[in-house]
Amino acid sequence: MDPFYARLGVSPQDRPCTVLRAAIRALHPSLRRMRGLRVARQRFYRAMLASHARLQAELEGADRRCRP
Repeated sequence: MDPFYARLGVSPQDRPCTVLRAAIRALHPSLRRMRGLRVARQRFYRAMLASHARLQAELEGADRRCRP
């Protein structure tokens, strides 16, 4: 999991849209405006969404193992 994902303050039950919104808000407004960093921002957003999906998959797998 990405170390910055934990700082977003989202729960594993949140939708990807909520995670994306939190990731956007986590960046300073001046970084969001810089066109030269667009690719880097997209990479950051994708990394946060991937970390969220991975955590959801892990928790779903754990739930299945715990159920009789």
